[in-house]
Amino acid sequence: MSEKLTRRNFLKLTGLGIAATAVLTGCGPASRYVLRRPYTDMPEYSQIGKSTYYATTCRECPAGCGIIMRTFEGRAIKAEGNPAHPVNRGKLCSRGLTAVQGLYNPDRYKAPLHRSKRGEAATEALSWDQAIEVVRSALNGNPQRVAFYLGLNHDHLFDFVTELAQTKGMPAPVRFGALGMFEARATLVEATRQVLGKATFPFFDLAGADLVLSFGANFLETWLSPVAYSRAFGDFRRRGQPLKKRGYLVVLEPRLSLTAGSADEWYSIVPGTEGAVAMALGKLLLESGALRMPVAVEAGYRSVNVEAVAQAAGISLEKLQHLAQLIAQAERPLFLPGGGALGHTYGLENALQILALNVAMGRVGQPGGVFLIAGEEKADSFASVQSLIQRMQAGEVDTLFVHGANPLFELPQSLGFEQALSKVKQVISFATFPDETSLFADYIFPDHSPLEGFGYTRILTGTAQFAVSSAQPVVVPLYDTRATLDVLIAASGLRYTDEVDFIQRSLQPVFARSGAPELATFWARFLQQGGYWEETRQTSMAMDASTVPSKVLLPEAVEEKIFHLMVYPTQMGDGSGANRPWLQETPDPMTTVMWNTWVEINPKTAEELGIHNDDIVRLVSPAGQIEAVAYLYPAIRPDTVAIPFGQGHTALGRFAEGRGVNPVVLLQTQTNAAGDLAVGDTRVRIEPTGKRRPLARLESKSGVYGEH
Repeated sequence: MSEKLTRRNFLKLTGLGIAATAVLTGCGPASRYVLRRPYTDMPEYSQIGKSTYYATTCRECPAGCGIIMRTFEGRAIKAEGNPAHPVNRGKLCSRGLTAVQGLYNPDRYKAPLHRSKRGEAATEALSWDQAIEVVRSALNGNPQRVAFYLGLNHDHLFDFVTELAQTKGMPAPVRFGALGMFEARATLVEATRQVLGKATFPFFDLAGADLVLSFGANFLETWLSPVAYSRAFGDFRRRGQPLKKRGYLVVLEPRLSLTAGSADEWYSIVPGTEGAVAMALGKLLLESGALRMPVAVEAGYRSVNVEAVAQAAGISLEKLQHLAQLIAQAERPLFLPGGGALGHTYGLENALQILALNVAMGRVGQPGGVFLIAGEEKADSFASVQSLIQRMQAGEVDTLFVHGANPLFELPQSLGFEQALSKVKQVISFATFPDETSLFADYIFPDHSPLEGFGYTRILTGTAQFAVSSAQPVVVPLYDTRATLDVLIAASGLRYTDEVDFIQRSLQPVFARSGAPELATFWARFLQQGGYWEETRQTSMAMDASTVPSKVLLPEAVEEKIFHLMVYPTQMGDGSGANRPWLQETPDPMTTVMWNTWVEINPKTAEELGIHNDDIVRLVSPAGQIEAVAYLYPAIRPDTVAIPFGQGHTALGRFAEGRGVNPVVLLQTQTNAAGDLAVGDTRVRIEPTGKRRPLARLESKSGVYGEH
């Protein structure tokens, strides 16, 4: 009898109902105790020849898209979008599709390691008991001399480390990443606080608008939540929306991005002048009587010299008047403050001025306008990283924990992170892959792949709905890795049993508002559907138009043969996507280049400098210099050069190492008023080297795509 009684029948006999059924599908309250075996040793709920599907969250970037992972006989096969998820509604970007290549990447760390000398590949293996003892010893030292540097993708871990720091009297963890740096997230949050009264990310209802002006927001590629905004863009373009008219897109940015290439009108304005252009448009709207808010909004626009702004921005007065007319005629205009506009010395002012146009046109809390979600979000600025580096440089950090970030690759070298790291007595990395920072760590205690672990993500950028997205294992861990939160719980002595126990307790407020009868039921539903969300949009805010700057701020004109530098993120995300061969093989949408780094130069500029396609050029800034292959790109201003971010790794595995260059070497460390790095204020010289190296491009029968 006992030999024939399976676990499935036993649980049915015990009458556990919903919770028991959820366990057997990998989604119940005890699912962490049910191992997901390889196909050679399958759990009994996997069937030969049939697929099993798990709802989880993509953690390739901070957007928090929901995915349905198909597994087949114990192996993860394919990621697809979760059609019920409020962020992506069944869609998925190229990075999400390559999550399985992160799981099965041959260069993953496979067990705890100790490195006797930083920077060298040689390591010795440790047991997890030894690893936990190392962490325990570090946490039990002087709490003021311990620091955590965390990435943007793991909210549950950040919440635990925050609690740990408060309990033990440690400094608050620094949370920072390259995507947040290029998007100037702290600047956007601070501007939202000043204009709309709440320190959180705004949600822009692009789908409900009839006219969108994007100031450097490349929402079809990387900005904030690209899948959500790409899906919304499709709705924006369709004639079936409530307004029964095709949405009209205008993009103002120095370089033609994928978003600008999809626009009805593109204006190649001078980098850093976005806020001034917004002020000039406000002045023209004021004069035409098109502003839809009280007189309090108008004061900031009265003194604007529209002609001076047009000249400084490189756009004609007639074009500004044309744009103002478009806005006045639109029923639901919307204005997007992108990272290209915010990553300047005057970035906060630019953000305030662009957001203020939404206020001035009555677009706050309205369909096709700006919404906020419940709760507040603190976005660490670049200044917080500078503060940590100063502590490290002064010898005030004995132990540095690093998780989900790669500061030696992501941060400008002129910041001195590597030199400061040498003064830290002990560096502990929880990296999954051998990235640049983990090579300079004394200990590597590898975390699970995102597809092997639990977690949650607060949705802050892709929807105006209240939403928390769930993550769960879809396969058994392939190697001797361990959830970082489990390691910290074991070492710290905090009251939690394990990672799942902490997650369930942290979700108590969400459980309370869900209406579920008990936590077990909520937890089962939370994992089964991929999270918890509400259909109602949050609109609570206190508008304050008095914060709109009354002074137009313009960047200094560049000298002759000195160029504005644009560094922009790509499908490689924060650079961690460079070890995915699918991403490396995917052609860049505007140039079709693969597996490399290129410098986009206007053909007119190239002719003046004697540069041709595939020439290797040297870019020199006050912070450093790099060499990369020239790509003649007519869709960029002659006074600007652009270079993609994500390549140039000296580590991260066989697919990433030695490909292209890292442009952050060129970046200077000036910040704006919100503490974000002024990425767009770096200036460079271009020097021919006399060398050539053809770029790999997508070819067609008629020639090379993207050749100009």
